[in-house]
Amino acid sequence: MKAFEKHLLKKIRQGDIKSFEFLFRLHYEPLLSYSVTITKSEADSEEVIQELFYRLWRDRTKLNIKHSISAYLYQSVFHNSLQVVKKGKLTEKYIQYSINQPRQDIDPEEILKYEELNRTFFELMEELPERPRQIFKMNRIQGLKYKEIADELSISLKTVEKNMTLSLKFFREKLKDYNFN
Repeated sequence: MKAFEKHLLKKIRQGDIKSFEFLFRLHYEPLLSYSVTITKSEADSEEVIQELFYRLWRDRTKLNIKHSISAYLYQSVFHNSLQVVKKGKLTEKYIQYSINQPRQDIDPEEILKYEELNRTFFELMEELPERPRQIFKMNRIQGLKYKEIADELSISLKTVEKNMTLSLKFFREKLKDYNFN
């Protein structure tokens, strides 16, 4: 890492907002352009970049950038942009699936069971402690892999695995009376 980047990173870790703003202004437009080439959506890309800089500032004291700030930012944008694309494709597939399903096959009782289970699941998710809940959502809702979660949260892979194990055990116990047939 160049001396200038080391100094800039040190200032950001210390909470120097001017250094952070400098970094933001320096990289915002190029990162946005890069993200748009992946997502094909300026709105989605703006969200990717804003979320990246939000997390960068929020976790500034724990930043572990080894090679260069620029490489770190571009790699983060790449992974986060791919997640947006993946999520968009899943949503699109679900919409197409829903549209193509014949309506006479819908059993109102099954819909009620599903809605109850769904509501219960999300209520239970909020009962999880903050860290396991965050990790569970990143894995099961955002679709991130354990390694990606560990990198994003600057924690060990073992911590991610432990929290997921605890979360899944919690759900199994709380939902054991549901009939999933």
